[in-house]
Amino acid sequence: MKQYFDAKRQYRHALMFFRMGDFYEMFYEDALVASRALDLTLTSRSKDSSGTPVPMCGVPFHAADGYIARLVKKGYRVAICEQIENPKTAKGVVKRDVVRVVSPGTLTDSAYLDAKEPAFLMAILASSTGSTSSTGSTSSTGSTSSTGSTGGIFGVALVDLSTGEFDVAEYSGPEGLAALRSEIAVLRPREIVVATGYDVGAVIPEIAQIGAPITEIDGWHFELETARQTLLDQLRVQGLEGFGLERRQAAVCAGGALVRHLRDTQKAELAHVRSIRLRQLADGLQIDPTTLKHLEIVQAMDGGRSGSLLDEIDRTVTPMGCRLLRNWLLRPLTALEPIRDRLDAVEELAVKTTERGKARETLKSIQDLERLIARIALSTAGPRDLMALSRSLAAVPRLALLMSENQAPLLRSLIGQLDDLPDLRGWIDQAIADEPPALARDGGFVRDGFDKEVDDLRHISRSGKQVIAEMEEGERTRTGIASLKVRFNRVFGYYIEISKSNLHAVPSDYIRKQTIAGGERYITPALKEYEEKVLGADERIVTRELEIFESLRQKVAAESPRVLDTARAVAGIDVLSGLAETATACNYTKPYVHDGEELSAIDVRHPVVERLAGGTFVPNDIQLNGTTNQLVILTGPNMGGKSTYLRQVACSACWRKRDRSCPRRKRRSG
Repeated sequence: MKQYFDAKRQYRHALMFFRMGDFYEMFYEDALVASRALDLTLTSRSKDSSGTPVPMCGVPFHAADGYIARLVKKGYRVAICEQIENPKTAKGVVKRDVVRVVSPGTLTDSAYLDAKEPAFLMAILASSTGSTSSTGSTSSTGSTSSTGSTGGIFGVALVDLSTGEFDVAEYSGPEGLAALRSEIAVLRPREIVVATGYDVGAVIPEIAQIGAPITEIDGWHFELETARQTLLDQLRVQGLEGFGLERRQAAVCAGGALVRHLRDTQKAELAHVRSIRLRQLADGLQIDPTTLKHLEIVQAMDGGRSGSLLDEIDRTVTPMGCRLLRNWLLRPLTALEPIRDRLDAVEELAVKTTERGKARETLKSIQDLERLIARIALSTAGPRDLMALSRSLAAVPRLALLMSENQAPLLRSLIGQLDDLPDLRGWIDQAIADEPPALARDGGFVRDGFDKEVDDLRHISRSGKQVIAEMEEGERTRTGIASLKVRFNRVFGYYIEISKSNLHAVPSDYIRKQTIAGGERYITPALKEYEEKVLGADERIVTRELEIFESLRQKVAAESPRVLDTARAVAGIDVLSGLAETATACNYTKPYVHDGEELSAIDVRHPVVERLAGGTFVPNDIQLNGTTNQLVILTGPNMGGKSTYLRQVACSACWRKRDRSCPRRKRRSG
């Protein structure tokens, strides 16, 4: 209980899962809260110093992940306190320590995350001019900020721990605050991290609206020099200029504080978080939550995905691709050349039906590389995750070959980023068996022939009787005693039994252990050595396999940046090929995009409404420019299609010029 109290003092605001043998136990207030949240039976453990029974409840350690996920989804934080030494060899009370803290923003188990959506953890810093006042928020210069008001700068950091995506941004003044509020409502982070004492909910009410819990950390984490050094260490660089952060002090403070918080709670190096991106308003079109809702971009009016634009056009086949498409729709491009690059890539893939089909079949064999490598880097992966990573990467060469003939610049760039990591796959395939267990602690996952010690132990475990028989036959030959027997009991272990009539032939290296009525029992150095091997061989196999697994996991985790580069290239190819599939299936036309004032779209269709209308949808035209057609007056009866027409206009970019001779003009566009 002293260990429990020591751990609890460090994590007062988390429910403590305290490992005791085959269970995680909770005590006192934690037990009361967890028993209600998880419908567990509440019991008691002896009595405390006042004579009051100690409330207690527990869950089996092998089923803990499900219980932890349920608590986290209800907004609780869970600190996992593990036994960090072997109970069989420990002297006194087994040492325990907190190995991980799981919260809504740090849950990474793929079984409990939506594969099609990100899971963001956000840090917010309200910074003004470096003056001091009473709110407790920390400024970009490391002093205490006067307010979280609209007049200062907001530094923001955003991490998806399940994929390694790491962004920072700054928002200035009233317009910046409005943009930040929109970002929060759109991105819907799972958890918000702020400096102790800062009432961020009063400044940004959207946090309460999306139900994101707020976690407070010590303000010194947000100090500029501390945060900057944390980022340098994490990114393994000498300076932040290459990331565009040399003058972004508020962003640096927020980013460094968030990384420090993750290191403290995950007890890991975060090997998959090795790059950072500065988000700027100019990078994409800012769409406010109201517009997103009414255009039903990623959610329908009922809050579900079905019936949204994303659901209608999404033909991606990997979770990474689905998340990327969602991000593209939430932040559409505004620069002309990147827009054209995407359109050119989709056009080229749309006409290569056979190659596209083969590439999409290959993509189906690639699992979620981003979340696989994240679990490996966070030490939560099992042997099956490593094998899934290897098998997924094995499909990359075929994907690169199938895409190699494409000439669109964006496709060439993505193909160039594909790395099948043969060295990493070789490490995994040599070490891990073809059908490994889900959990490393179950053992049996190291491939035969990979490690001599494991092979020897397995030989002993699998063929103990045969080895004993061979040893017995060898001793009979050496001594000439035909009745010699090698036997075993729990008191003496293995021994050689010699009858009285043959005691004269006992070799000098035999060590007498026991006299019995019919003779003597002996041991030899070789038999003793074998006994030490065979007794507990299975336990030593598991111990050695865990050592091999941890070493392999660390080697693979060190290659996280390479895996993530490939994962993001695969996601881009998946999205572009999926859009090409959608364009082909729905007969969509590539628009001509320009930076002039003319918008001309012919036979525009609304993807969702057209599908729901079941063939009765009537396409519409739109002609707008900066001189003669600046305004459209739209009239009609209720339910006559006015809102659908407005959505068509809102979703249309600048379409093909009004060239009546174009052979594709009569094709429906949308």
